[in-house]
Amino acid sequence: MTGFVDKWDELIDWKKRWASEGDFFVQQLKDRGVEKVLDVATGTGFHSVRLLEEGFETVSADGSAEMLAKAFSNGQGYGGHILRVVQADWRYLNRDVHGTYDAIICLGNSFTHLFSERDRRKALAEFYAMLKHDGVLILDQRNYDALLDGQYGNSHTYYYCGEEVSAEPDHVDEGLARFRYTFNDQSQYYLNMFPLRKNYVRRLMREVGFQRVDTYGDFQETYQADEPDFFIHIAEKGYRSDDELTEAYSSAVQTAREYYNSSDADTFYHTIWGGTDIHVGLYQSENDDIGEASVRTVERMAEKVRITPDTKVIDIGAGYGGSARWLARTYGCHVTCLNLSEVENERNREKNRAEGLDHLIHVIDGSFEDIPVQDNGFDLVWSQDAFLHSGDRIRVIEEVARVIRRGGDFVFTDPMATDDADRQALKPILQRLHLDTMGTPGFYDRETARLGMTKAEFDDLTSQLPNHYGRVLAETERREPELKGKISDAYLEHMKTGLRNWVNGGKSGSLAWGISHYRA
Repeated sequence: MTGFVDKWDELIDWKKRWASEGDFFVQQLKDRGVEKVLDVATGTGFHSVRLLEEGFETVSADGSAEMLAKAFSNGQGYGGHILRVVQADWRYLNRDVHGTYDAIICLGNSFTHLFSERDRRKALAEFYAMLKHDGVLILDQRNYDALLDGQYGNSHTYYYCGEEVSAEPDHVDEGLARFRYTFNDQSQYYLNMFPLRKNYVRRLMREVGFQRVDTYGDFQETYQADEPDFFIHIAEKGYRSDDELTEAYSSAVQTAREYYNSSDADTFYHTIWGGTDIHVGLYQSENDDIGEASVRTVERMAEKVRITPDTKVIDIGAGYGGSARWLARTYGCHVTCLNLSEVENERNREKNRAEGLDHLIHVIDGSFEDIPVQDNGFDLVWSQDAFLHSGDRIRVIEEVARVIRRGGDFVFTDPMATDDADRQALKPILQRLHLDTMGTPGFYDRETARLGMTKAEFDDLTSQLPNHYGRVLAETERREPELKGKISDAYLEHMKTGLRNWVNGGKSGSLAWGISHYRA
């Protein structure tokens, strides 16, 4: 172990690591008013020294006495810092380390050294307990998803920056990632790690109590161009009251909320789509009315299931509520509309009152990543072209499984990538949406099956995707003079570019769209 510890600083190259990270971690902590930090994966001291340099009160913990000795020596060598070091086992952190902290950092891919599910949960629970009420945990991990899925391509740009050192996978399966480190003197060392998938870690964090988890790829909030080498999870402990729930929305949901609440977006969708629906329509000709085509989608979805006046429906991502009004008007059923845009929700309520349907439709502000309703409350979960706005679709499907009754139906549409999509073809669309990925048919099949749902049908209507966005583009260009002065020129140009991207993507063979139907 001592030999590897001595080699470790060669591996990470402090100066280059400092340059590659920039002030990412420091700024995340400063933005949250952090003063007191516990570094639970000190290693040879890189981040502890960096935090001390920036003025944070820092305690440095690690399970290895050899690493801590090296860290203490490095602290003295880099700026004359005296590190406060504590040897600690993460599973008993409260026993070994005293006090509470504004932030805990667990960096350097360290969490992947835990191989037991129980140990991972216990460690995260210990981290959570040692944070103050509004504390934050920052934890990083290698991108094992890419490694397991055959897309490994470590750029050596981040974290392990030594010029004369290589870090290559020696063996990888779902239970073990064994890496071989080769140094310039040809010595080799091996480390065994558990290949943690990104969404699995996010789920564990939520399950121990963290209220919001944002994930960055190589210090970028979005990373559409390439698979990142590392993921950085930032988990907030702070609990929000009902009045403060919007502050806890994920970054992707918050981005969508701000967009749909904007005056430009509201005016555009209310004008071009007719103010009733904001989803992909079914077209019989290239000149079809957008609103009529949108209604055809609703009708076709409703044909998939049995709806009566006793059916309890929740429409997640309801927009202006056009589908909810059609369902309530047609079947007399009760519909709950969940939507993240307060602007759209107010328009929805106004239209419900105007049509005398407000006794059948209840509109609530909220995110489909954290649906604010009771368990097992609905016979039908309905959604149209909304899930692509989530940065955590696994969480969305888990919420659907929670609120749907046994024997209930889950019917939705969502613009998806094909299972074998060309990532470069998706890049313009992802950039416009500020997202890193899209769902796929295989993803929805896999996640619904994991949660006990069975697939009833996928009604493949992919050809309608370019039809729809081409029709919206044509209508936008036709009515552009009417929109002048009501919508900013920059928004219109951006919208037209986005619509063209959707048309091109729909024709590329890398996108899929249709009506998905699963039963609980």
